[in-house]
Amino acid sequence: MTKTNQASASLSATTVGQALPRIDFLYLSEQDMLRAGVADMTGCVDTMEEMFALLHVGDYRMAGPNSDSHGAMVSFPAHSPFPTMPKPTPDRRFMAMPAYLGGRFGTTGMKWYGSNIANREKGLPRSILMFMLNDTDTGAPLALMSGNLLSAYRTGAIPGVGARHLARADARSIGILGPGVMARTVLSACIVARPGIDTLRLKGRGQASLAAFCAWARDTYPQLREITVVERDEDVVRDSDIVSYCTSGSAGDAETYPIVRREWVKPGAFLAMPSLCNIDPGLEGKDVRKVVDNIGLYDAWYEEIPHPLHNTVPMIGCKFMDMIADGRMAREDLEDIGGIVARDAPGRRNDDEIIIMSVGGMPVEDVAWGTVIYRNAIRDGIGVTLNLWDRPVLA
Repeated sequence: MTKTNQASASLSATTVGQALPRIDFLYLSEQDMLRAGVADMTGCVDTMEEMFALLHVGDYRMAGPNSDSHGAMVSFPAHSPFPTMPKPTPDRRFMAMPAYLGGRFGTTGMKWYGSNIANREKGLPRSILMFMLNDTDTGAPLALMSGNLLSAYRTGAIPGVGARHLARADARSIGILGPGVMARTVLSACIVARPGIDTLRLKGRGQASLAAFCAWARDTYPQLREITVVERDEDVVRDSDIVSYCTSGSAGDAETYPIVRREWVKPGAFLAMPSLCNIDPGLEGKDVRKVVDNIGLYDAWYEEIPHPLHNTVPMIGCKFMDMIADGRMAREDLEDIGGIVARDAPGRRNDDEIIIMSVGGMPVEDVAWGTVIYRNAIRDGIGVTLNLWDRPVLA
C-alpha cells in the first residue's frame, strides 16, 4: 500500500497498458476526496448539467427492466422471529445503486450504503456511503471512494441545475426547510446558479442545528445580507424566489409530509424538492409546471413499488405519478430536466410562472462526479494505490 504517483496512477487509469493481469486501484478517503475537489460546487453543477444532457439522449444505464431504477434495497420487517435481525427504524436500510454513464465519462460504478437515523445518537451520519468506480470494458476496479461528500454534493447540485434553467434570473431570496447537510449543498448550488441571492429564510427544529447553519452560511456567503430563522413552513415559502425542502423523516403517509400551499407561493417561484414534500390541490393545476430529474426513474419506482407511490417514496415526483394514474394530470404535462438542459424543451418561459422540480437522486450522478474526482486524483497524485492481485489465482 503506497501513495499513488504518476506512474502507478497511469496504470490505475485503465487496464490497457498494464502488465496484465495485474490490477491496482485507487483508494480515496474523505480527506483525499476534499483534496481532489469533491466540494467544488461550481464544477459539480456543471458536471450534473452535462450528465442530464447524456440522460436526455440515452447514453447511460441504471438497474432494472427499464434501465432507470434507483437501485436495489435491503429493508427489514416490522416483526421477525430472528432476534439479531435489525428493526425497521427510520431510514434503516442497505442499498446498492449501480450505473453506467457514457459521453466523456465512459465509466461504470456503484454506490453502496447503509443507513439508520439512530446513527446520529452515536455521532455518525445517518448514512455511511462508499462508491466503487470500474473500468467499463474489463470491469476492473479503478477506485474505491468515501461516498458521503460525493453523494451530498451531487444531490445539492441537482437543484442548482434546476435553478440555472428554471429560477428567475433575478432571484434574490431562498427559503429552506431543514438546516442539515442537504440544505448546505442545496444553498451552495443555488448560489452558484443564481449569484444574486442575498436573502435566506430558514426553518428547523433544533436551535443548535439552526445556529450552526446560520453561522456557516454567514461565513461562507457574506453576500447573504439577511438570514432569518422563521417559525412556520409558510414563512419559508412566502416571498421566496427559490424554495427547497431538505428535511429527513419517515415515509408511509403522504398526508404527514411537509406541505406547500398555493397561497404561500409567489408568482415566479421555483421550488426544488430533494426530500419529503406534498402540495395542496391549488398547486396540482396545469398552470404550475411540474419537472422531474428523470421521468424513467419515476416510471421504475411506479413499476417496482405498491401504490399510491407517494406514500412509500416521499419525493414530490411520485405524487405527480399518482396524479397521472388517477387522471388528475396528463402524462405529457410531466417535464424532464434533461430535455430542458438540452434545449429541446423550454426553460423558464416568463417571470410569473411557478415551477416545481422533484429531485429523486440517481446513481448516474455519483458516476459522473465520482469520475471527475477520480481523474483529478490521478492527475494530482492523491490517494492510496491498492493491489487487487499481481495475477489472479483462478484465471
